[in-house]
Amino acid sequence: MADRHVGHLLIGGGLASANCARWLRESGADGDVLLVGREPDPPYNRPPCSKGYLQGAESRESTYFRPDEWWGEQRIELLTRTSVTKLDAGAKEATLSNGQSVSYDSALLATGANVRRLNVEGGELDGIHYLRTLGNADTIRADADGQRVVLIGGSYIGCEVAASLVAGDHATCEIVMQEAVTLERGFGAAAGRFLQSRLEEHGIAVHGEDALERFEGSDGRVTHVVTQRGLRLEADAVVIGAGVMPDVTLARSAGLDLDDERGGVLCDAQLATSAPGLWAAGDIASYDSVPNGRRIRIEHWDVAFNHGKTAALNMLGKGGPHDVVPYFFSDLADWASLEYVGPAASWDRELVRGSIDEGEFSVWYLAGGRVAGALSVGRSDDLEHARRLIAAGADLGERADALGDLSSDLGAL
Repeated sequence: MADRHVGHLLIGGGLASANCARWLRESGADGDVLLVGREPDPPYNRPPCSKGYLQGAESRESTYFRPDEWWGEQRIELLTRTSVTKLDAGAKEATLSNGQSVSYDSALLATGANVRRLNVEGGELDGIHYLRTLGNADTIRADADGQRVVLIGGSYIGCEVAASLVAGDHATCEIVMQEAVTLERGFGAAAGRFLQSRLEEHGIAVHGEDALERFEGSDGRVTHVVTQRGLRLEADAVVIGAGVMPDVTLARSAGLDLDDERGGVLCDAQLATSAPGLWAAGDIASYDSVPNGRRIRIEHWDVAFNHGKTAALNMLGKGGPHDVVPYFFSDLADWASLEYVGPAASWDRELVRGSIDEGEFSVWYLAGGRVAGALSVGRSDDLEHARRLIAAGADLGERADALGDLSSDLGAL
């Protein structure tokens, strides 16, 4: 017999659970709603961790999903510094780290992801950091202040942290990455070169087509980064952005069906897992995407946010398939901002609309004549057309040339 019963148990303290709680109440849920999160903070937006909060331009409270009083007003019980240690999906019962057992009618599993840690020589030295939480951002900003920082990785974390530390006058920065240009894996060479040029214009050295070999240190603290191509860079601190891995520890122990190819928990288009009454959302959800027409798993705050709404509505029997085209954004301080819809897992053609040199353009990624994704710098309106074309899944054929022609009417496609 469980110690208590709730109508809805939300496992994970991120935006997926927070927005699920919101939509449960806004859609008429009457039962108790319990949200359990392992972090000390209430649910918050993660992008500021590498952007405004890291710079010191945003307060901690401004990152929160809602003010502290909102949870009580909405009759949502929020347990921070608490995790679910055991989940019996068949019995619909969870055991919490505080020793309490909770049974539920429906539950959301949104345990997020953990940073991918590099197993290299010297990796145990002080001054080597990973960024995932507000607490990590606090530590990095304090440790980097007035120092030389080397970033490992040329994707979101590496680029955004470098820009934030330099723009906030906290540090000088260099980036070491495997890609030829920054963010190339997700956005291609043309957009990547544009973004890298913005970093370099502000004094950030970028070392592409290289990789980390080892760290060197003195008195237990990192002093140098050594690369496979022989660079030996002075480093008072290091930030590693090597990606994340979905946290499926609880899902695996509960016997849920997992996606061995993509990682994560297998879900249908409504985000329902293999266990009755249990949905998954956010970084761990590998689901049948209606707009993309394929199974996808995406690690991004906006995806988790929208998953939360879909899960809530389906818990109440009022929903349907998750049909939101994923949206992303990235800021390199105030030097450049990009928006993106997709994602394009792969593509065979890129079309540029506008002028990269002038910093106002969109890049269209096509796979087999269909729009698979689109990136915008200063042309947000193009993304609305991209969303429509991705959802339609139409083979544009020769009409695709219009995407790169400023004189063409995208609404006519």
